[in-house]
Amino acid sequence: MSLPDTLSPTTLRQQNGSVRLLDVRTPGEFAAARIPGSHNIPLGDLDAHADALAGSATDLVVVCQSGGRAKIAADTLRAKGRTNVSVLDGGLAAWESVGGETDGGASAWTIERQVRLVAGSLVLTGIALSLKYPKAKFLSGAIGGGLTFAAVSNTCMMGSMLAKLPFNRAASADIDSALEALRT
Repeated sequence: MSLPDTLSPTTLRQQNGSVRLLDVRTPGEFAAARIPGSHNIPLGDLDAHADALAGSATDLVVVCQSGGRAKIAADTLRAKGRTNVSVLDGGLAAWESVGGETDGGASAWTIERQVRLVAGSLVLTGIALSLKYPKAKFLSGAIGGGLTFAAVSNTCMMGSMLAKLPFNRAASADIDSALEALRT
């Protein structure tokens, strides 16, 4: 089967296990929630293993939280010669919105939730501080600008920084098992 560049969550549900799923989120995000049957190779580790995935004839759908990291991963794999790769349109968030089943525990906070907490806290801090220090309002403005840029570019620098924190990297991906499953 020839895969389109993007695949809707509804179409993926109809595939009924005929494609392999590569989740490029952090191991912490993957542990918190994932599509059943997906395999985790974080985006930061993909470059080192892209050649191993390039020659496989198996159809591959790349997943992240909202689609941005998955697109980067798919482009990386296509640059290595893999043609049968698609991105889950809207990522895990879209999958869940159409009633897609997920595995994992709810104990870990997703990066998206952590970004909302940090951004909201910084905005509130900027507003509170601006009562005594008027220039502190620029902190709130900078956070608002950063969130706007994140939405327009479908990237999130704050999320990237939060992903590097120890509690978001505590679990490690079993890359060897993921590579084996994704190549067959």
